[in-house]
Amino acid sequence: MPLPVTLNLTGGEPFTLKDSAAIVVDAGNDDVARTAELLALVLRPSTGYALPVSTSPSVRGVIALRLAPDRTALGAEGYELTVTSDSVRIVAKERAGLFHGTQTLRQLFPAQIEQQLATSSPAWMLPALTIVDQPRFAWRGSMLDVARHFFTVDEVKQYIDLMALYKLNTFHIHLADDQGWRIEIKSHPKLTEVGGSTQVGGGPGGFYTQAQYADIVKYAADRFIMVVPEIDMPAHINAALISYPELSCGQRPPALYTGTEVGFSAICPDKEESYTFLNDVIGEIAAITPGPYFHIGGDEVKALTTEQYNKFIERVQDIVTKHGKRMIGWEEIAHAQLKASTLVQQWQTDTVAAKAVKYGSKIIMSPGPRMYLDMKYNPETELGLRWAGLIDMQTAYEWDPTTYMKGVSETDMVGIEAPLWSETIRNITAAMFLAVPRLPALAEVGWTPQAARNWNDFRRRIAAHAPRWNLLGFNFYESPQIPWQ
Repeated sequence: MPLPVTLNLTGGEPFTLKDSAAIVVDAGNDDVARTAELLALVLRPSTGYALPVSTSPSVRGVIALRLAPDRTALGAEGYELTVTSDSVRIVAKERAGLFHGTQTLRQLFPAQIEQQLATSSPAWMLPALTIVDQPRFAWRGSMLDVARHFFTVDEVKQYIDLMALYKLNTFHIHLADDQGWRIEIKSHPKLTEVGGSTQVGGGPGGFYTQAQYADIVKYAADRFIMVVPEIDMPAHINAALISYPELSCGQRPPALYTGTEVGFSAICPDKEESYTFLNDVIGEIAAITPGPYFHIGGDEVKALTTEQYNKFIERVQDIVTKHGKRMIGWEEIAHAQLKASTLVQQWQTDTVAAKAVKYGSKIIMSPGPRMYLDMKYNPETELGLRWAGLIDMQTAYEWDPTTYMKGVSETDMVGIEAPLWSETIRNITAAMFLAVPRLPALAEVGWTPQAARNWNDFRRRIAAHAPRWNLLGFNFYESPQIPWQ
């Protein structure tokens, strides 16, 4: 999971992982060695084997990871995995492909491989096979809203672990909203002192220091997941305005806020101080974010005129560009004049997002009725909302992003992203309940060729992942549409 492009059982003798095995990498490549070490960290506890990472090509019974720059057909994230009786070999053009190959290998082992205590049963056997695989879309992401409810660094890392297992490569973190400001800005300390003190329904809120944020970014990068930070503006910004109320021109005075109503707040687009403030914020976050993108939100603005809004978006777009990043915004930003480098994230309508194509901008597909993980599974689901409809497993899985929106073709899209807003979830256990098993389903939508995907086949395969989730401590929804093992 996701289903590979090709998988051929070769009929040979199976491979058995033994206590004499090693993970072999080419000498002189520390980055590949780090990927090998991450694989070893999964395999060592349950097997009890030492599994050293070695550069010796003579070791038998090996798992070998090798870069092959000439394998251009595999692309940036593709890999080839071959299992024979005496070895497992993963070959990729680039390091991301090697990592994705290790996640496929991890899933080929029995679910008990995820245990944290050594066990002698079952035998660690793999069938003889060859897999050649690469993703359909370059952008395969999920967003976690840490603003409405705060999630600790460890909780965020658990969500990243889930994403990595299913070969997602983009983690969009929603760092600020009306209810909370979650990232330290050293030039404006009140943002966390005041704006970080609240969350939906009350409670202490919280925030990440820049060092903690950098730790999240590195953790994700080691798993070949790019972090995209979002500071929502010009609306959804009350948490900043209670810290610096002189920047407000919303529909009501800034005050501590723990509700879920949206659209009332706005940073004033007619004050030069607003852009000085945003330049500081964007600059500090951009400096600690290696990825090329910065998300400015831009959605659900009710307190500004169309002229004010468009002026604001275009001005902020220049600020983002000045700091060496490409701007992303929710679909509403397509009303403004966009640069071709800007990405537009579709979430609600067809027509607005499609406007971006005329600027040469690309689309991230996040349609609410298919991809919003905060929607309920069914009317009885305790957690979640239902404004975009109910999203059961078949609804999440059985659709094609390239035919979803009129006037937008596959060449106009960078890929897909599943948002998880946190109005109704207070911790990672609740987040996992809404994300699993829908996020693995959407990961397959983003990875596997459309013609190869089949709902009944998917139901059978996803059912086999429940024991793995139990061992990993991933809470999940036992959908009645899946024949769980």
